[in-house]
Amino acid sequence: MRSFPRSAPGTGTGGHSRLLVTLAQCVPFAIALLVIAIEFSPAHVLYTGPLLTATPALAAVTMGPKGTISAAAVALAVSVITATYNQAWGSRQVYTNFLAILLVSAASVTTSALMHTRRRTELDQIRRIAAAAQRVLLRPVPARLGPLRTASMYLAAESGAQIGGDLYEAVQTRYGVRMIIGDVRGKGLPAVRSAAAVLGAFREAAHYEDDLVEVVAHCEAALRRERAIPWGIDWDDEEEQAESFVTVLVAQVPDGPVIEVVNRGHPPPQVLRGGTVHALMPASPFPPLGLEDLVTGPPGETESYVFVPGDRLLLYTDGVIEARNHDNDFFALPEAVEAAPACAPPDFLEQLHQGLTRHTEGRLADDVAMIVAERLDGGAGARRRRTAFRKDADIDHLPQAPR
Repeated sequence: MRSFPRSAPGTGTGGHSRLLVTLAQCVPFAIALLVIAIEFSPAHVLYTGPLLTATPALAAVTMGPKGTISAAAVALAVSVITATYNQAWGSRQVYTNFLAILLVSAASVTTSALMHTRRRTELDQIRRIAAAAQRVLLRPVPARLGPLRTASMYLAAESGAQIGGDLYEAVQTRYGVRMIIGDVRGKGLPAVRSAAAVLGAFREAAHYEDDLVEVVAHCEAALRRERAIPWGIDWDDEEEQAESFVTVLVAQVPDGPVIEVVNRGHPPPQVLRGGTVHALMPASPFPPLGLEDLVTGPPGETESYVFVPGDRLLLYTDGVIEARNHDNDFFALPEAVEAAPACAPPDFLEQLHQGLTRHTEGRLADDVAMIVAERLDGGAGARRRRTAFRKDADIDHLPQAPR
């Protein structure tokens, strides 16, 4: 499958902000080193007391209570070491500096603790609001849709209060059960607006467009209209705006033992059949929504695969397969799917959730969305259709039917 550009970790506005914060946190300790260098050099006649006094105050601005205590301890230790080295104990200046450092340190630690508590309270409130907005955008799929037992799961990355851009939906239509899963590049309000535009178009078009490609075309047009609205987004540069896209996969499960898929740059679905996982790789990769200018030709293609009773389909976002452990190893999704016991779809997703938690030690780097759909036995008629179907079709992939 063709890969498409994504921002590398630590780049963009967020990466620059984190770098500035890290540099600011190093300033208090750099000042302490500077004082030591001055006091142990011929320039020790310079008055360095105010520099050490400012160290805990600067730490309180950029670090929490523990960091402020560390900076204060370093300042006190440097004051004692330099006073001993210069044999300055007994002078009024040394005791004045020492008392000033103690008073500023106490005030800085208290201020830092109060600021930390207030920030945590505000962040918890924003997270609750973000979670509520996410639940409005992403509704849990019904437990039963036509010939399928289904379940969904959304896991937010523990990195601030940003709302992610993962999206999913499953609806029963006259054409069969139709599902969509997607991932918007980026986070925050721009990602939410893009996800809402795509989901809204899918929920409408899924009920009256008989062609899956046309359903995706409606989603693409809605995204294009949303991006054309001057929301006042402060893009870093034109390149970042040009790289904004949405990977989506739309699937349809009709009455027959088959599944139809249109994949626009999204990770391929996994089908569990007889204890073995099969990836539904697209024969003709197409770019995500928003990057259609990269290629010329049709906007997508419907591909058909065998999907018989007992098969289990897993749709997921790249937060699953890109989850890493402390050794930087990716999460082995096919192995995890095969190792999951035979159980109901919600329990199956919970098993995958536990596997992700163990692999990442509870620290997801990206949001995760998953839909699982298990095909039920439709009775004798369905078995007869399946028998005839198996005689004429390859078990893994079906040729595209002419339209």
